[in-house]
Order: sequence, then C-alpha cells, then structure tokens
Amino acid sequence: MAYTIGLDYGTNSVRCVIVDVADGNEVGTAVYEYETGDAGIILDPDDHNLARQNPADYIKGIEATVKEAVAEAKKANKNFDTSGIIGIGIDTTGSTPIPVDNNGTPLSMLGQFKDNPNAHAWLWKDHTGHAEAAEITQLAEKEHPEYLAKCGSTYSSEWFFSKILHCLRTDPKVFDAAYTWVECCDYVPAVLTGTEKPDQIKASRCAAGHKAMFNDQWGGLPAKDFLANFDPKLGELRDRLYEKTYTVETKAGDLTDEWAQKLGLTPGIPVAVGAFDAHLGAVGSGIAPGKLVKIIGTSTCDMLVADSTQKLADVPGICGIVDGSILPGFFGLEAGQSAVGDIFNWFVNYIAPGGESAGSHEALTEKAAKLKPGQSGLLALDWNNGNRTILIDQRLTGLLLGQTLHTKPDEIYRALIEATAFGALTIINRFEEYGVEVAEVINCGGIAEKNPLLMQIYADVTAKEMKISRSAQSCALGASIAGAVVAGSQAGGYDNFADAQAAMCRIKDITYKPIPENNKVYQQLYALYKQLHDAFGLQDSSAKLGELMKDLLTIKDTVNT
Repeated sequence: MAYTIGLDYGTNSVRCVIVDVADGNEVGTAVYEYETGDAGIILDPDDHNLARQNPADYIKGIEATVKEAVAEAKKANKNFDTSGIIGIGIDTTGSTPIPVDNNGTPLSMLGQFKDNPNAHAWLWKDHTGHAEAAEITQLAEKEHPEYLAKCGSTYSSEWFFSKILHCLRTDPKVFDAAYTWVECCDYVPAVLTGTEKPDQIKASRCAAGHKAMFNDQWGGLPAKDFLANFDPKLGELRDRLYEKTYTVETKAGDLTDEWAQKLGLTPGIPVAVGAFDAHLGAVGSGIAPGKLVKIIGTSTCDMLVADSTQKLADVPGICGIVDGSILPGFFGLEAGQSAVGDIFNWFVNYIAPGGESAGSHEALTEKAAKLKPGQSGLLALDWNNGNRTILIDQRLTGLLLGQTLHTKPDEIYRALIEATAFGALTIINRFEEYGVEVAEVINCGGIAEKNPLLMQIYADVTAKEMKISRSAQSCALGASIAGAVVAGSQAGGYDNFADAQAAMCRIKDITYKPIPENNKVYQQLYALYKQLHDAFGLQDSSAKLGELMKDLLTIKDTVNT
C-alpha cells in the first residue's frame, strides 16, 4: 500500500489527510486550530483591514496533525505502516507573505518582534495595503500595462507587493530587519526539507504568478526600477527575492531526519513545491478544461484551466492567468469572491437575529428554504469584504435593499445567499465573455457539503448543474495528489497529474439541477443586481436606480400572487 500526506493550511486551521494513492480514500485525518488571536487571526479593533497570523502556529500544526492522522490511520487499519508514505504535498492561503531574516526565520520568532503584528504573517484577507495597491495599479497602467493584463487589470490589496510596501511605510523597523519576504506556501515546504534559507527555497509558480506579477514574458518579477518608484528600498528588495519559480510537479526537497523523527516518518520522503489552497483544491476536485471548480468557504475561489499551447485572451477583472499555476501544461485562471461564508457568519454572529436558537445557521436555512425566489422583495450585494472579481476593489462594501417593517431574518439570510450566487454568475459570465468555456461546475468546501439550499440557489441562478467533489477535504486531497506525483510511479505514485486525478478524484452522486421556474425569476433579479453592481462598482456607471425598489416589489407581488 502506498500513501501520501496532504497538509492544507486554511484561514483558521491546518488540516492533514493521509490518502491511499490507489483510490484517493482518506485513511487518517486531523485538524489543528491555530492558537494565536481570534480563531487563529491576529486582529486590530481599531483597523478592520488588519489580519495577521503567527507562523509558530504553522509549525506546531505540522506535528500536531500528522501525528494525530497517523494514529487514526493505525487505529482504523492494523496493517497501516508509515513506511508506505511516499510523498507530501502542501497548500496554504495566499497571498500570505512572511518577513524573514537571512536564515529564513520569521521575524515574529525573534524576541524583539514577537509582539509586533507587522512581524507576523500577513494573512490573505489583510487589506491594510489598499492605498498601496491603488498606487501600484496606477503606475503599472502608465509604465507596464503588461503586468496588469495578466492579473485582471487591477493589483489587489490582498497581494504580495501591496502588503510589503505598506509595511515599509508604516513600520520601517520590521521592513529593515527582514532580509526578504516568503509566501506561506513556500515557507512550510522549506521547513520540512531544511531549505529555509532564502536562496534555497523553491518559489511557487502559483503564488508568484497570481500575487506577485511574476511572468517569464518580462523576466520574472516586476522590474527593479518599477518597484523603486515607490521606494528605493522596495527596489532593493527585488534583489533578495527569487528569480525562478516552480510548479507543484517539482520536488521542494526531501523530509529531513529531524522532522522525520518528530513525525514518526521515514527520512527522505519527497515534499512537493507548495501552492495555494484553492489551486490544489481544484486539482483535488478533478479540474480539467471546461470544468469550473468553486472552492466555497469563508470566501470563494473559482478555478479554471486552459491548454497553454492555445492562445488565450487576457480576461479583465480576474486574479490572474498563470502558466502551470494549477496543472502543468495548462494556464491556471483564478477568480473569486472575498466573502461568502463570512457574510453568513456576520449575519448570524454579529446581527444575531432572533437569539441563539432562532438565529442559528440551521434555523435560518430551514426557514429560508421555504421561501420562493423573489418572495422577500430583497436584494443584496455580496461585498462585505470588498469585491475580488470582477471589480477588484476592496473598498467596496455590502448592501441590502428592499427591507420593510415586515422583513424577517430568514428573508435576509436567503437574500445574502442569493447575493453570493449572483456574484458567482457574474464571474462565470466574465469568463465566457472572453471565450473561456464553463461547461461543468464542481463545488468543494464545507458549505458545498453541508448546505443543499445554497447549492440549489446557485444552480437556479446560474442555470448550471452543481456537482460536488467527493472529498470533504479537496484542498488537502489536491496536496496529496501533488505528493503522489513528486513521488513518481516507481515509488507507487504517478508520473503526471492526469493519471493521479483519474485514480484519486471522484464526484458525489448527489447533484443540484436548475429548476426552470426559479431560474426565470432569478433572471429578473439578476438584472436588478447588475444595476446595483454597476452603479456602485463602476466609476463611469450611468445606471439609474430610481425604479429599482419598485421593480423588486413588482417581482415580489408576482411571486406572492
């Protein structure tokens, strides 16, 4: 028997799965909740844009989860032996850069910086660099429009250079102390393989291409003089960053003796180059040309691939087109929504409608499922954490329209779900507008698994059947698949991703098909959503909203007749 380990570093926890490479079945799993901060996130009550994490939690999570997953595998199967583990893969959130010294040690692990949030990992959802992101976009439009063409026309505050530039300006002591900055998905494989020194790290193509404007067409990272325009120190930093990037079919290194002893594993197990969670979640869901994979969680990432030997148009408003970022030999296309599950959690946890029992997700979902599309007269925008795609504007905020003195919590809850569905349709439409086919939709993540109402609404809004990945841990499964590929067929793994996916990926039997009468109503509501979307999201919008409230009431009256 041959097995691989997948480590999935999410927003609030790290998950480990041990997978049978023959069929993708999980033989052991474990979860470690990050201990630092609020649900693993270091926050600032005076700045809602700040979100950091403690790299020490990443290290502790390796040992905690691998040991527990191994123990579970041994308990379930007396024949399980760790000598059968042939590869390790890792995915993380991103862009989540970490300031490190010249040994690759995070500054937060040094005494003088341990209590400084700026010396910790800058989590993907940190938007403190929104002004810097706007500056980067503005200068790139003038001097290097090619940089923006490959990242959707706008640089985001969620990404690498905007965060680092913000640190330089607001905490120069941290910036000056950092030899360089390393993405979380590069850091964890380096730790396991003893290659933490910056010049030894194999940088992820996924992270570099989607978040740091890396592209071989212009020699890798943005030009030194371009970065120096913002501050000479940023230009100098480029010399201490990477010159080459690697895809997940590449080995980052081998498991060190020290870590093998800690984890009870065999030294020398190959560890794959890291990637972002959504990208490996797409791999674990069986992504292929024409298959859109939606990773639905606190936020949503939408992933597509296209043959890199074929010409592909630049798609405005998405999070990048990067050769090899998901599957080798294919362009990886990323889009997404900055908040989905987070919006529902906000309503339940902050607004707390009806108290603890009546205002739970389960209670609200049960009541919301009894409503017809359009019955509430409500319409919402899904921008509570900004807009990632297609507007790429983290300064946008949420909106709820159509409330009356009779509006009920379950009606608002359904409207919030519908808003995220309308946002999902906007992304699909943008892809198809630029010739990228969306023939099939596969969903993964906890919400897709647990919320049939949301899946049905998505099917009804998009007019596309919603399928669900078999694995409840598709991101970790994708990481395990990367581990199987770097191990190779001679070790019991696979020589390419196509063979590995064919053996290890499956779709659940249950699917959600569009209900035609629901889709007709949602077509009317989506037209109104687009009016709101364009009016508040586009600077040159000429949208007129004078009749929109009354149009909502007309739909409501028609449905309730």
